[in-house]
Amino acid sequence: MSARARGLVLGTLLPLLALDALLVFDNAWPTLWPRPTPAVSIELAFAVAALVLFAAWRKHAAHGLVRVLAGLATLWIVLRYVQVTVPALFGRPLNLYWDLPHLGAVLDMGGDGPGAKVLLVLALGILVVLVLHRVVSACVRALARSAAAPGARALLGGVAGAAILLWALAPWPGPLAASAFARPVAALVSDQIRFLHSALAADGGERLGPGPDFRGDLAALRGADVLIVFAEAYGAVSFDRPPITAALADARTELGAAIAASGRQAVSARVVSPTFGGASWLAHAAVLAGVDTRDPADHALLLTTDRPTLVRHFATHGYRTVGWMPGLQRPWPEGRFYGFDRIADADSAGYAGLPFGFWRIPDQASMARIHVDELGGSFGEAVGTQQARSSPGSSPASAGDTSASAPTSRPGARAETAAARRAPRLVVFATVSTHAPFAAIPPLREDWSRLLRADAFSQEEVEAAAAVRVSWTEPLPAYLASMRYQLGWLADYLAHHAARELVLIVIGDHQPIGTVSGPDQPHDVPVHVIASDPALLTRFAAAGFVAGLTPPQQPLGPMHELAQVLVDAFSGPR
Repeated sequence: MSARARGLVLGTLLPLLALDALLVFDNAWPTLWPRPTPAVSIELAFAVAALVLFAAWRKHAAHGLVRVLAGLATLWIVLRYVQVTVPALFGRPLNLYWDLPHLGAVLDMGGDGPGAKVLLVLALGILVVLVLHRVVSACVRALARSAAAPGARALLGGVAGAAILLWALAPWPGPLAASAFARPVAALVSDQIRFLHSALAADGGERLGPGPDFRGDLAALRGADVLIVFAEAYGAVSFDRPPITAALADARTELGAAIAASGRQAVSARVVSPTFGGASWLAHAAVLAGVDTRDPADHALLLTTDRPTLVRHFATHGYRTVGWMPGLQRPWPEGRFYGFDRIADADSAGYAGLPFGFWRIPDQASMARIHVDELGGSFGEAVGTQQARSSPGSSPASAGDTSASAPTSRPGARAETAAARRAPRLVVFATVSTHAPFAAIPPLREDWSRLLRADAFSQEEVEAAAAVRVSWTEPLPAYLASMRYQLGWLADYLAHHAARELVLIVIGDHQPIGTVSGPDQPHDVPVHVIASDPALLTRFAAAGFVAGLTPPQQPLGPMHELAQVLVDAFSGPR
């Protein structure tokens, strides 16, 4: 090879190929690592064309231009990593406006404390970016030198021009040409700008479209308590992916047996969640307000309106409404929109035991407090603690009920007796124990009364659960363990403690993160209605639900339409 040809390869083609590789990589699912991809960056082609034109005009590339291009290229590479890694990890696109406020909480989920983790991640990130910038700067300087030389400039201009022409003609030459180009990073930037503009410049409630018709009553419930459980990360993959389905088969069978043994039946369906892998609040709002919340900006706009909600609908018809939100670890003023009589967050839910993992309160312990504080139940001697544990003004269900501690001959009888002496309840419970990264998993307690005490869990149990390795890239075993825990406490509660008239609605809020779900999964989630009233279940069957715990493959529709299904099923004849 001649010296001139070697110079063209080393000084022109090699830097060009290196920059292109840094701008078109993909994600090596299910890891955090990039995966080399044979593709062309159209943004690099335009940048090289601009550099060639500038050098032809000025006979050289100014040092200032080189520094700007190197800085932009480094930024674009970082954004490319975000563009391909976030959807692979979480199963949904990045939304900086909504995700950045939760960055500290995400980093802290491993349990080492937010300060140390944030500092470590920032330090490593800065180091990587500095090294990357040095490499990119060297490549850009080499291209700038080539652009100043007539022969090399012609080669650069020809390569860039051919790429731009092929991109402009695609897909006319065929799908192969269209797939040869990586998705531009500029698309990520434009999406974030659009999200920000939409969130800050709401154009009024008309944008949200019509909501449910709340004119019906609740006669079909016959005064029964209603418990809506938003099951965190309970997605349709638990039915659709054979390895997950097989691993959960025994736990699901036990739940089905508990439902049957307690004199209940279940009907199931699936709906399409507005979110994937996270942002559970979008799913909660979709069901409780009956509004399409796929765009986070619409959710933000919704909370500024006075639209009716399912919660206010129940309150209008004599129900006491409770939002049981143990995942809330900071003030939530937006919660006023829904109209709950009580919102129990991590600090006011009455959990007296040791903090268990990042979310502090295991779901079974939350269910124990709901049972005692709001559903009029008890677990023997521990019922006396309920009034002390309730938040001020919460009016525990069994406070003042002499029947609450009376002997009973069958599970759930105490709750039924107490229920006859107080207003019926609507409790909306957002679970947390199945939240990514699906750790730490608590042991199931056969003695539910212990969950109400300070010795709910021993220090050894907490430390053992915390010692289990947390993995964002290989989370399937932990996800399965968390789902077995969720199905287990539900089965035990229905079999031994729930009042027979309780109407339990379990709704998956979204699919688990992408490293569990796999690539290209739909947003489908299961919905189960579990009750002892056949007439009520018949109404859901008429709406498309099927008997049992396995939902049909075809979704009923988007999740926000479920609100109208619930209103219609609960309403008496008009």
